[in-house]
Amino acid sequence: MPRMLDVSDAVRAEIGDEEADRLLAGENAPGSYDCTSCRTPGDSEQERTSTVLFVGDETAVLAFAHASCLPSQVVQVTEEQLQGAVRSIGAVGGDPAGGEPHTSVPEQAVLGVTSGLVLVDGELHPALVVEPTSPIVRPGTTGMGDDFLPLLIEQGFMPVTELASVPPVLHGWSVLLAVGQLHAVLQPSAAGGQPVAWWQAHQPLQVTDSWRAAANKHQQVLMFAAPVGSIGRQPREDLLRDALDKAAAGGRLVAAALPLAGT
Repeated sequence: MPRMLDVSDAVRAEIGDEEADRLLAGENAPGSYDCTSCRTPGDSEQERTSTVLFVGDETAVLAFAHASCLPSQVVQVTEEQLQGAVRSIGAVGGDPAGGEPHTSVPEQAVLGVTSGLVLVDGELHPALVVEPTSPIVRPGTTGMGDDFLPLLIEQGFMPVTELASVPPVLHGWSVLLAVGQLHAVLQPSAAGGQPVAWWQAHQPLQVTDSWRAAANKHQQVLMFAAPVGSIGRQPREDLLRDALDKAAAGGRLVAAALPLAGT
């Protein structure tokens, strides 16, 4: 039975007409799948389904999403993120080349991002607070450790012991804000081309008018990152600040100022 699949021109150009036609005919497409965006089940026989191609430096992985969550598109990610996706497919017995429905990009999906205004040196700054929902280990290693902060420090983020001054600008990284919504945190490409998404919103995130105004004023966003369990989901900005102060005092916080991309 033909599937209710959307294959964009960009995806078709990457996978080729023959593979795209096989997908549309239902030969290689999944019936049920886990949406790569919202992580809930989908059924390509019952609802519109988007093909999403994650492309790294050397690898490409085809995933599926509810059309209401994501349009069919090509997403540039790092090779490390794709290797994580390939490992997750292997764990459920899939074939990466076959585009199994369990395909995901774990390093993106487990990062929780909260926006808020943070008072630093007497002035309000737009901030993003990043905290994984589970420990992150160094790619290619096994174990129960958490390498989230060391990995970011290697990328140029600075350890913070108190929020007394604005952290240094991390050149090459940026925060993508478009039409008043938060889309992604971008990092330099290992191949030296266009920046790639270090974190990408499953759906663009709304930010407050005051946050956007502060971002436009400073033309940069402060990014704070902490290991799982350090910050939590705080309902108010004063509670978020308290959690940041405690994480900093405990040596569990890194930060950088990222230039603003977009408006």
